[in-house]
Amino acid sequence: MTQEKAVSKKISSNKKGEIELEKTIVIDGQEVKFKSTAGTPTRYRQQFGKDLLGDVIKLGELAKINENDSKDLNSISEADFQTFYNLAWIFAKTADKEIPDPLTWMDQFDSFPILDILPDIQEMLMSCIGVRKA
Repeated sequence: MTQEKAVSKKISSNKKGEIELEKTIVIDGQEVKFKSTAGTPTRYRQQFGKDLLGDVIKLGELAKINENDSKDLNSISEADFQTFYNLAWIFAKTADKEIPDPLTWMDQFDSFPILDILPDIQEMLMSCIGVRKA
């Protein structure tokens, strides 16, 4: 079953003139606020000990699946879903400092429809690394 799309979206600039994107989406019937800032890559490294851009490259297979609207099992099996969960958590944590550790946070959902949420996560990523749509 397809989840609802973004409930709200806000693009703003911080005091340094850097773009911040806030989005509220529905995951498993719950409204979840996501936020990306210039500090998101650093927060990601501090939490997971990995480079955000390096992990984003691993999501390439998931993006191809979404773009082709195909659920090719070979491509899905090669994708690192943990990277996606880490990204979702870091955007949620940036929006709400009170959310718990990643595992506890994920446990609050009965389902987490990765392919439905992927376009929202991609937009958040582009915002935090400074890529603009042409």
